[in-house]
Amino acid sequence: MVIATSIMAVMMAFVAMFIRMKAAEKPTNAKKIILPPIFMSTGALMFLHPMFRVTVTELIEALVLGGIFSIFLIKTSRFEIINNQIYLKRSKAFMFILIGLLVIRLALKSYLSNKIDYGELSGMFWLLAFGMIVPWRIAMYLSYRKLKKQLHR
Repeated sequence: MVIATSIMAVMMAFVAMFIRMKAAEKPTNAKKIILPPIFMSTGALMFLHPMFRVTVTELIEALVLGGIFSIFLIKTSRFEIINNQIYLKRSKAFMFILIGLLVIRLALKSYLSNKIDYGELSGMFWLLAFGMIVPWRIAMYLSYRKLKKQLHR
């Protein structure tokens, strides 16, 4: 099961990279920034099933690690104004960071799968991802709003 979910994680990472590259070709808006964490939040329903529930310590560990990982995404996500529209600026470093985070995540999953129950581990990695995407998207939204104000001056 660990191998199957790891393969899925790799596939999702490549989809995220592809989407990110395509997003840089079109102007962005607040909705495109805010909606991904909202859509992802539906995954919290997994915690209704006892198999996926985590301890308070595991919850804190996953969210703190997600927050640390989000710093790298925040630092590589920039916007630029082109023809009075706001675009997400392409960053080569973003792709390397995304791949690096994926490698770290897979290594952690491989190591922890021998120590933590599969369901709990799944819950922890969802929390890690959510703890990473929420601060990143908040930072992106604040940056976007700042540029939007510059446009309307």
